Amino acid sequence: MELDDDHEGTLIQRLLHALPQTQCQRCGYPDCAAYARAIATGNAAINQCPPGGAEGVQRLARITGQAALPLNPDNGAEGPRSVAWIDEDWCIGCTLCIKACPVDCIVGGNKRMHTVIESQCTGCELCIPVCPVDCIALENVTGTRTGWQAWSQAEADSARERHAFTSWQRKRAEAEHAERLEQKAEEKLAHLPELTKGATDAERDRKRAVIEAALARARAKRGQGLG
Repeated sequence: MELDDDHEGTLIQRLLHALPQTQCQRCGYPDCAAYARAIATGNAAINQCPPGGAEGVQRLARITGQAALPLNPDNGAEGPRSVAWIDEDWCIGCTLCIKACPVDCIVGGNKRMHTVIESQCTGCELCIPVCPVDCIALENVTGTRTGWQAWSQAEADSARERHAFTSWQRKRAEAEHAERLEQKAEEKLAHLPELTKGATDAERDRKRAVIEAALARARAKRGQGLG
């Protein structure tokens, strides 16, 4: 499928709006936006979103003009919407689930009890495999309602906004960290003669190479920007 930039951008936004915004990665892509982009460019089928279910496939079919397909079982099955629940008696406060949550709905600090803000949880399940003490479970909150019947457009829009803001925050933090590393590497290079006083030429060259490599990595990371 070949599209001009304006048409492709509009199509991606329409497809993205038709997805439930769980950011669960079950489609095989890192988030809903990446999946929408893959559909728009003909690199992904319209039946790879289990949270959207059969109705979700129908929505994508109408937008793309393609024939509706059964949900691909390789991506999962349609089901009710669940939210994560943390057994606070077992939580060790490792923060791994906080880092994995795409919508930043888990609160808590290092070595402190974590809890899920239920109203903001998309049920993506990404927090479950990273928990080292297996203290996270899923709770069905929509009964027999599945797919888009388990979601409202307002809930999807809210999840999309939280994901966008969370992604921006994390990219900014990464860029700031990279900038600090870059500054440290530049300082070490500037003072390398002092830091390697008495070292052999080979040892001095080795340390210079290590610092220059670290500097290059930091600059490349910072150069990615906030997107």
